[in-house]
Amino acid sequence: MAEPSAATSGMTTPEATTLREAVALDERPTRPSAVSSTLTFAHRALLKIKHVPEQLFDVTVSPIIFTLMFVYLFGGAIAGSTEQYLQYLLPGILVQSVLFTTVYTGYTMNTDITKGVFDRFRSLPIWRPAPIVGALLGDTVRYTIASAVTLTLGLILGFRPTGGVVGVLLAVLLLLIFAFALSWVFTILGLVLRSPNAVMGVSMMVLMPLTFASNVFVDPETMPDFLQGFVNVNPVSHLVTASRELMGGSASFSSVAWVLVASVAMTAILSPVTMRLYRNRS
Repeated sequence: MAEPSAATSGMTTPEATTLREAVALDERPTRPSAVSSTLTFAHRALLKIKHVPEQLFDVTVSPIIFTLMFVYLFGGAIAGSTEQYLQYLLPGILVQSVLFTTVYTGYTMNTDITKGVFDRFRSLPIWRPAPIVGALLGDTVRYTIASAVTLTLGLILGFRPTGGVVGVLLAVLLLLIFAFALSWVFTILGLVLRSPNAVMGVSMMVLMPLTFASNVFVDPETMPDFLQGFVNVNPVSHLVTASRELMGGSASFSSVAWVLVASVAMTAILSPVTMRLYRNRS
């Protein structure tokens, strides 16, 4: 017959006493701040890249493929020379490469949801938006890598920004701000749709018209009137124009301000919608 344990017999062993003393708390732990919680989840997003480095393929290989393909396939036909077309194209390709990367924000969000990870996050005593905002901040590292790869390849091929280093850095900063705001769209899709593949498919349907029906590749004046109307109100077109002006050293206040206002507006409108969906998701 088995001997009764210390817990069932009501007796206290030295080991049990030591264990209780180790886990006993004199006071309730302090709740982590909003900043601390957000940075923790941002760090989690970076750790996912560390443990699955294949996630960086889309931000390292895709910009190279897009740049080489469009410069050497269409440069001679559109601009007469690949070198001249590169000066026009590279800021647009930079924008396209980073915005394509924002699609994976919703994809990874939906993956966490389908695995039950986000249900655990919602049960934690933390600032409620921290898991989402932290994931978005972590993804800005991916956007920065895509920007660095595109610019490095462009410089190797002969791109020479007359705006200098300052102009290039300001253009990248403006792009990161806009990409963060646009990521809320795909975060919403990640919360609404039922599978990661569905998120990827719908996100590309949203992003393709925004990038290809813009001034990324050609001057809108060559397009039909009805398409020009869409291009002129397309926020991606305004972003590309501001990026070209910053890199070219001729940026106007209105073009940069338009992008910043659009970014703030998207964040102000979409972030509350995202949090409502996040709270009510069953």
